[in-house]
Amino acid sequence: MAPAFKTVALIGRYKGRDVAEPLRALGAFLVAQGCTPLVEVDTAAESGVTEFPAADFGELGGRADLAVVLGGDGSMLSAARALAPYGVPLVGVNQGRLGFMTDIALRALTEAMGRIMRGEFALETRTMLSAGVTRAGHPILGMRALNDVVVSKGGSGRLIEVLVRIDSEFVYDLRSDGIIVATPTGSTAYALSAGGPIIQPNVPALVLVPISPHTLSNRPIAVADASAIELTLRHGADARLHFDGQPQFDLEAGDTVTVRRGEHLVKLVHPPGYNYYAMLREKLRWSESLF
Repeated sequence: MAPAFKTVALIGRYKGRDVAEPLRALGAFLVAQGCTPLVEVDTAAESGVTEFPAADFGELGGRADLAVVLGGDGSMLSAARALAPYGVPLVGVNQGRLGFMTDIALRALTEAMGRIMRGEFALETRTMLSAGVTRAGHPILGMRALNDVVVSKGGSGRLIEVLVRIDSEFVYDLRSDGIIVATPTGSTAYALSAGGPIIQPNVPALVLVPISPHTLSNRPIAVADASAIELTLRHGADARLHFDGQPQFDLEAGDTVTVRRGEHLVKLVHPPGYNYYAMLREKLRWSESLF
């Protein structure tokens, strides 16, 4: 029986030297299954795994039928941003601490991958964000994110002021530590810790979550994911723009960050038995006894 995925990209955690052994074991397993493993070039350099061909993300996007990411959610986010335009599905192996997106435990890697290669998996799509910055009416930056786009105060520690518009309609003038625009995937990340709701992944919505607002009546808002969200920095020394937890750009007063649903979707491969609510119970420890 032919494997469900013929060419498989192997991507390790950034500067994670502890991925060498599982990468070698997984690569050898895939070869035995009749697959061709390709190791992402930085992963190969950092881990010292040279037994399999190395390729950059552009080549992986053009050749791979599946990408296996060994790491945590940060590794999955990075791979998603790079591979979403190519439509390469991702499966995550958890080497992080929490891992809302990494379904497979390292101890169960071979068993789970064997079942996936036999076609026993569920495929899910997740919304991405597309964000751009304009300054004095001119576009100066564009980016993709899977979790969130964040405008936040910088090192000065002072509140920033942001004018929020949705589909060109004024919503409010926000004074706070910042504001998060998150996808359903990102609703369990920074947005959750800032008091935002958990949004089921297939709900077509985005959520705006103020960070420590000066006025407590500024609450999270869920909007249709077809909306265009405009965040104009009215005041804020050292304000910064982040995407998926990565600092991206220093903002100036008058800059507008426009956030929309992205053109590309991220495809996630889940092993047999995956259940979204079971994952939440485990990660958030909802079923633990208080006594």
